[in-house]
Amino acid sequence: MRGCQQKAVTAMASVSNAPTHPDQTQPRVALVGNPNTGKSTLFNALAGMKVRTGNYPGVTIEKKLGTCELGDQEIELVDLPGTYSLAPRSPDELVAVEVLTDNVAAHGGVKLIVCVVNALLLQRNLFLVSQLLELGKPVVVALNMIDVAESRGIQINVERLSERLGVPVVATSAAKRTGITELKKTIADQLDSDTNEHERCRILPSEFYSAVATFRETLNSTSTKTGASESKISDLPDDYLLERMLLDRGGEPETRVIAQYGDSARVALTEIREQLAAELGDPIDIECNARYAWAREKLSAVFTNESHPSSPVTDRLDAILTHRVAGLVCFVITMFLIFQTIYTFAGWPMDLIDAASSWMSDSICAVMAPGMLRSLITDGIIAGVGGVLIFLPQIALLFLFLALLEDCGYMSRAAFLVDRIMTTFGLSGKSFLPMMSSFACAVPGVMASRVIENRRDRFATIMVAPLMSCSARLPVYLLLIAAFIPETSYIGGWLSLPAIVLMSMYMVGVVVAIPVAWVLKKTILRGEVAPFVLELPEYKVPSLAVVLSRVWDAGKAFVIRAGTLIFAASILIWFAGYLPGDHSKQYQLQTQIEQLDQSSEAAELLVVELNNESSKLLENSMLGRTGHFIEPVVRPLGWDWKIGVGALASFPAREVIIATLGTIYSLGGDAQEEGLVGALQASTYDDGTPVYSVPVALSVMVFFALCAQCVSTLLVIRRETNSWFWPILSFSYMTILAYIGAWLTYVVGSRFL
Repeated sequence: MRGCQQKAVTAMASVSNAPTHPDQTQPRVALVGNPNTGKSTLFNALAGMKVRTGNYPGVTIEKKLGTCELGDQEIELVDLPGTYSLAPRSPDELVAVEVLTDNVAAHGGVKLIVCVVNALLLQRNLFLVSQLLELGKPVVVALNMIDVAESRGIQINVERLSERLGVPVVATSAAKRTGITELKKTIADQLDSDTNEHERCRILPSEFYSAVATFRETLNSTSTKTGASESKISDLPDDYLLERMLLDRGGEPETRVIAQYGDSARVALTEIREQLAAELGDPIDIECNARYAWAREKLSAVFTNESHPSSPVTDRLDAILTHRVAGLVCFVITMFLIFQTIYTFAGWPMDLIDAASSWMSDSICAVMAPGMLRSLITDGIIAGVGGVLIFLPQIALLFLFLALLEDCGYMSRAAFLVDRIMTTFGLSGKSFLPMMSSFACAVPGVMASRVIENRRDRFATIMVAPLMSCSARLPVYLLLIAAFIPETSYIGGWLSLPAIVLMSMYMVGVVVAIPVAWVLKKTILRGEVAPFVLELPEYKVPSLAVVLSRVWDAGKAFVIRAGTLIFAASILIWFAGYLPGDHSKQYQLQTQIEQLDQSSEAAELLVVELNNESSKLLENSMLGRTGHFIEPVVRPLGWDWKIGVGALASFPAREVIIATLGTIYSLGGDAQEEGLVGALQASTYDDGTPVYSVPVALSVMVFFALCAQCVSTLLVIRRETNSWFWPILSFSYMTILAYIGAWLTYVVGSRFL
């Protein structure tokens, strides 16, 4: 074994047809590092507000891009997902490797790699550094959290570490914004060097690299014998991915190459692995022993004080928060406090948004005469979109708390706590993080399941992730709770009944996911639970920039969704509720009312007549006829035709029900002054019986908690599983569960409430 000297070489192993990008003017720099190294904080410190997100071309893995100014030069930063190694066991880890080796189509080359390491856990972090040095690209090591290390008595000789690694090392504290200027200067100096190609480190035994060369020759020979095209032969992975194939049994490179070259590749791979095992031992042991021996060698004489005392604060907190009983109690209390805070502090900004919507509607009515266009704007767009946007403050608060818990280090403890419970039902703690992501949105939650190496566990997680109540369900809960759940307080006002009901709705999906996962793991996904290994990071003060960035992204996505999907849905629903029908009498009554004193008896009589006319037109519209057609199906749930239409319209996206109900009640003349909450409370059948009650409201909420009403999620499941079977299964079982759950809720609730 030997180190890697940072000197130029004439060429490096690479895919011969790797894409080139001559039009790319900004050098691209990749940030990579273990989870909990402060990589995201450092990325924000370098890029500032110049951040954008998107997917890698051709794949559904999100990338975060930023622009960083280095004097008069600008570079593009690529923030790769946190990873412990470049052993691509899952699709997202493989994409990270392909980005670093310039093998992602239409992405362009990475000129420099910045590896962010935790100064507190340097030896373990050097495992990843050793793999990066094997790629043949210039590397800069950002020794982050240096302030925390020094506060624990850990003194690191940065210059000596840089000399021993053969690459620049810069001490930084991303949280305190120290070392950022020096890091930028180092990046600029490396980019200005004569070459971007460096000698690859050879850390593993020489026999291993000989085996890699033999494997490449075998694949070439096999492709030639089978008459493969020249392009297919040249598409062989580069040396690094071939090395990963030998080292990682069942890894993503092995899966893809075998899928491309067939059983001949599998046979060749098996033979070479057996040869390696006979000469050197198990390939996994070969790599671990070699890399950690290399790390120990590089760190010799680097620490001037090698005592690594643990944080007393972390130890004291973990004694409580990871306790099998006290930890779960603290977790439940934390969730209750979050939902209670959402209700306590979201009221006034919601009132402001509601007032803004009313002002916009009144302003339109003041300058436009009653007619089709005014109805479209006020009853369709403002009533539909405005009815959804009013819940933006509560969604922002929810994401704020989730970001705080994740950034301070608590989420890892929560995963540790639930691992024991989830293992009983066929899942592991690895499923917890994708499921937690699904509370924000099921799409990234399903995608986050890629971190689960075991296919059966990954598919089981994908199937239950949509059961978690995402932000799209939150407006439905909030609307019905505000309308029908009384403001009863407990514990001196610290806890309220609406907060309890809201948390219960979130728990519905969690509780149902447990038996669903158990059934899946006992039937079509039968298999042993994969072992769960998780790092518990030290607690830290959350980065305000990182937290606010996540809240901003979530709020922006919600507003964009309201401005596109819900906007379009509101217009379509308005047309369905407006046509066919002669609205001349309706407009005539509106004109007469606006010319009278609103408090006069004559105006009140005309308002009653107008509401009756509007209701009659709505009943006979396309929307009303559709609602009455499906009403027999939803009546056992306690719903009327309006709720049924709302649920039907919301199958593409759950929050569309708010826009649908807002439009329906506005067209029907029920929401002129009271708003949607008042319209729901005042809604009655022809005999005067209230349409809504507490059991009906709970029935609707349970239905939306369990139903698969999100086309985006189903399409992502299709892409992640590469089969239509799984999204069809997800839609079918969730819809059936939702109907049964809503029916039971209504029946039981009607008896006891």
